[in-house]
Amino acid sequence: MSEKKRVLSCIQPSGMLTLGNYLGALKNWLKMQEEFDCTYAVADLHAITVRQDPQKFRGQIYSTYALLLALGLDPQKSTLFIQSHLPEHTALTWLLASCTQFGELSRMTQFKAKSAVHTDNINVGLFAYPVLMASDILLYQPDFVPVGADQKQHLEIARDIAMRFNRVYGDVFKVPEPYIPTVAARVMSLQDPTKKMSKSDENVNSFVAILDDRDTVIRKFKRAVTDSEASVRFSEDKPGVSNLITIYSAVTGKTVAEVEREFEGRGYGDFKLAVGEAVADELAPIKERYEKIIADKAELERIFRDGDARAESVARKTYFKAMKKMGFVL
Repeated sequence: MSEKKRVLSCIQPSGMLTLGNYLGALKNWLKMQEEFDCTYAVADLHAITVRQDPQKFRGQIYSTYALLLALGLDPQKSTLFIQSHLPEHTALTWLLASCTQFGELSRMTQFKAKSAVHTDNINVGLFAYPVLMASDILLYQPDFVPVGADQKQHLEIARDIAMRFNRVYGDVFKVPEPYIPTVAARVMSLQDPTKKMSKSDENVNSFVAILDDRDTVIRKFKRAVTDSEASVRFSEDKPGVSNLITIYSAVTGKTVAEVEREFEGRGYGDFKLAVGEAVADELAPIKERYEKIIADKAELERIFRDGDARAESVARKTYFKAMKKMGFVL
């Protein structure tokens, strides 16, 4: 029997995770842990390119890790760790920085976008962010890295850095391929369906947090933007309704055509209520599990310390191999 292919994914603890994170990525993580040898990280080092309140930030790290467990990630099947607990990530970043060109980083679209938003804090960490991301990836020698449209450029530069390092110093890093899940919903804002759902949106009705209670979930869907036609059909000229159809389809497993048939001749009120109830039913057990996990801090810490140790056994080997290839005295 052949060994499973390796997959790596990371998520920032920069606020409460949304329905968009769940349907667009996290739900697929559950499926992947059955098929692949998976490594998952809470990427807390990435979050500090934007200034964080230390006490709140600490809580978000615990909360994000607990939520990943509540979603169903199994620490016996997958390696699940906290990025900052492994010094190899920042150490390898310095080595890889010497193999990264200034021009490459200056062309990164996410740096340009974030610099425009955070004009008072355009820091070196924000600029060098893709090198740390390359370290996150390359330390674990993954075959695949799941990517969305907003992270594709970061994987491309990680691949370029790996190939350049291997060419200059000899083979150390596996060059990973992008992994595009066959089913991944692109969830848009409930208030502006031309934009991706985001936890940083100032309008709290634009997103559903995974830990929102049932009444809040249903209320937000009742307020979702649709249009004046009152016809439940998927179409480019109906972005609000199409977004709700996408969400309902992803949660129930029904096809778009089945959803359209189910609500044929029915108004938006019925449809939005049905979507809200279906999402609330999906999220309720996650919230229940989360509350149990986060309440037992000692057990939570035991689990992530174990995950840290498993991750470091792989990361340390890769890091020292890179050091040796570069000529350092070990």
